[in-house]
Amino acid sequence: MAVALVGPTASGKSAAALAVARAVRDGRAGTGSPVELVSVDSMAVYRGMDIGTAKPTPAERAEVDYHLLDLCDPSEEFTVRQFQAAARDVLGGIAARGHRALLVGGTGLYLRAVVDDLHFPGRYPEVAGELTAELDAAGPVGGAARDAALDRLHRRLAALDPTAAGRIDPANERRLVRALEVSLGAGRPFSSFGPGLERYPPTPTVLVGLGHPPAEGDRRIAERFDRLLRAGLLEEVRALAARPGGLSRTARQALGYRELLAHVEQGVPLERAVEEAVRRTRSFARRQWAWFRRDPRIVWVEPGDSPVAVAVRLLGEDGGRGAPVGDWAEHR
Repeated sequence: MAVALVGPTASGKSAAALAVARAVRDGRAGTGSPVELVSVDSMAVYRGMDIGTAKPTPAERAEVDYHLLDLCDPSEEFTVRQFQAAARDVLGGIAARGHRALLVGGTGLYLRAVVDDLHFPGRYPEVAGELTAELDAAGPVGGAARDAALDRLHRRLAALDPTAAGRIDPANERRLVRALEVSLGAGRPFSSFGPGLERYPPTPTVLVGLGHPPAEGDRRIAERFDRLLRAGLLEEVRALAARPGGLSRTARQALGYRELLAHVEQGVPLERAVEEAVRRTRSFARRQWAWFRRDPRIVWVEPGDSPVAVAVRLLGEDGGRGAPVGDWAEHR
């Protein structure tokens, strides 16, 4: 049995997961098997996108096994189906070693792809190419003309598939193009494929949720982005923009990166770019919260409880005794 630690951005998932793995490793928790951490983050798969995705440090990676990080270059597109296949291999390897898997992340669709073994519709590259060309002709990401083009595509999707349009933020180019690609190419609504995300079938993975009031989340997000900037996020974005291959359409959509790229490449004032990054991250966190709250299988950590203790207990074999909180809270 695996455990997944989920929740909106800045809720403390990564620090709690690391604390769980350390507690088990140091013998302070009784799961009986080493814990390996499995990232469920659609942007942490990109090499070089380290600070903005809050990847574990080299020192942390040296003491705990991490998986599904740095799978491709930022110039490449990376799909949920590729992630699903990689996750299957990783989870199979962890089980073969007799270890326990702790999934951690906030990319809801990627998590569902793994725990519910979702089936995805086919690809229609010609349709996708036409849609992408239409966006590219409107100008760079973040520009007013491109935003207007995104709105037009979103209205087009709403006419074809109101259900999918209601779930997709017009600013999310990747998801918008994909939904239109399938709706146009297959001749049926994107939302009609698979068992449907509204269904929550039984799963052997235990889902643990970390949440907080929206106002607290807003504060944490602003503080977190300030920490990322002080850690060198702007310099990281400049280096990525200067790479010969640049950044793929998908990588460019990453929270914080998109806004700072507008500063680096288009001259948007830094203060305005930072404000937009914080605003967009807060909006994204609210959508994450809504996504996870719909899943009745998630066990939510109550205020005052230790997510570390809950996760260790659900990983099993500690007799319900729980585990020390450790230092997760001061880093979340």
